[in-house]
Amino acid sequence: MMEVYAGFLTHTDHHIGRLIAFLKEIGEYDNTLIMVVSDNGASAEGGVTGTTNELQFFNNAPEPLEESLRYIDDLGGTSTFNHYPWGWTWAGNTPFRRWKRETYRGGVSDPFLVHWPKGFKSRGEIRSQYAHIIDMVPTVLDVLGIEPLATIRGIPQSPLHGVSLAYTFDDASAPTRHRTQYFEMLGHRAIDHDGWRAVCPWPGPSFAEAGKPFGTPISAEQLSDLDAHHWELYHIDEDIAETRDLAADHRDKLIELISLWYAEAGTYGVLPIDGSGVQRMMLVRPQITKDRTSYTFRPGTETLPAAVAPRVLNRPYSITADVEIPAGGAEGVLLSQGTSAGGWALYMKDQRLHYAHNYVRRETHGVSSREPVPEGRHQLRFEFEPTGEADIAHGKGTPGKAQLYVDQTLVGEAGIPITTPVAFNPGGMTCGANPGSPVTPDYASPFRFTGTLHTVTVNLSGELLTDIHSEVHMHMARQ
Repeated sequence: MMEVYAGFLTHTDHHIGRLIAFLKEIGEYDNTLIMVVSDNGASAEGGVTGTTNELQFFNNAPEPLEESLRYIDDLGGTSTFNHYPWGWTWAGNTPFRRWKRETYRGGVSDPFLVHWPKGFKSRGEIRSQYAHIIDMVPTVLDVLGIEPLATIRGIPQSPLHGVSLAYTFDDASAPTRHRTQYFEMLGHRAIDHDGWRAVCPWPGPSFAEAGKPFGTPISAEQLSDLDAHHWELYHIDEDIAETRDLAADHRDKLIELISLWYAEAGTYGVLPIDGSGVQRMMLVRPQITKDRTSYTFRPGTETLPAAVAPRVLNRPYSITADVEIPAGGAEGVLLSQGTSAGGWALYMKDQRLHYAHNYVRRETHGVSSREPVPEGRHQLRFEFEPTGEADIAHGKGTPGKAQLYVDQTLVGEAGIPITTPVAFNPGGMTCGANPGSPVTPDYASPFRFTGTLHTVTVNLSGELLTDIHSEVHMHMARQ
């Protein structure tokens, strides 16, 4: 798993090299300010033993080690979405403590490279002044001599939060100008101030509650207990790796930093503290378009990211494709979302209509039409009707009844015992194809639809068809 990460880092380095080579080719390399920073501390989303599908983490459905081993020869290919285990996370963050999603230094410390031969004289030197990613934009504006606008089209703009780092370029001994910085991530908090650092972890003390699902909400009572008893204090100027908790020895300094954290949090809109993770991921966020329950798509258009695609998880919905089937039949995807790591697809194959739901690559459920779809113009429809409740804490989405219709005639039905509860990532929603790795091994990507696909409409209103013949049959069977 770590070899895959190393391989992709090499791949990334190669393409950064292509950009550098182009800058040299056009004569702009020496006069280009280049800043390179990694995303965050090393990620712990692989769990204790790692995973061959990171999507399982986001859906609270971690795979057992036996399943990981079964796919070990597929690592690095298109059928896996793997993530290294915690041991490699710690190694990647050496010498710092803990990891991404938390606010110990292992979660917030990153390598940072600055290169600008015509902009400063220093070469190959290390700087120790405090810096944060919010300092990058102020640095660019500073060296360009640009003052950020206070208003744009009459609308007041939020002030930039960082400070320019240009003062460090040629002066290794310059006093740090970024003296205070708060951190908050899913309820986990920290603050840096003049060489001291206070940290308050969540879940609770010494991670005794680490068995809770990712992004467990934090209650007012828990927050009060954390503030009263579980802040930690480190003198970073003397202990860069946060190895000695001085909270008991320097209570006055700890109280000062806690107060400062709340002052900063109030200034920058952090309050109220929200420890939830899954709930935030599932939240329908404001969009530039009006809220609606019907979405119509056309083939040949761009893939929609999950944030702006209709959300079909844990709810009744329908998908209706307006198609023309030529003589001899047609095949291909009508609408799909996700990849082989998890997703769903409505498609035609072997002259029949099919729906497949890939649950975090662990199992696939679906339904197929009993008879071939005849040639001509038709309305091909899939419906999902929930038959139970989701258990998101244990990685289980809503079970339901899946039905297929051709021109409002029921042609196939099946139960789907488990669905994806939270998210499909990677992979967006695509009309008329399944780019990337296929949602189901039943076809090879991109599996573009070969008939005429006019539109595909996703309806989230919950209005489902009633098949009269099936209803009568069901009631007769009960009698």
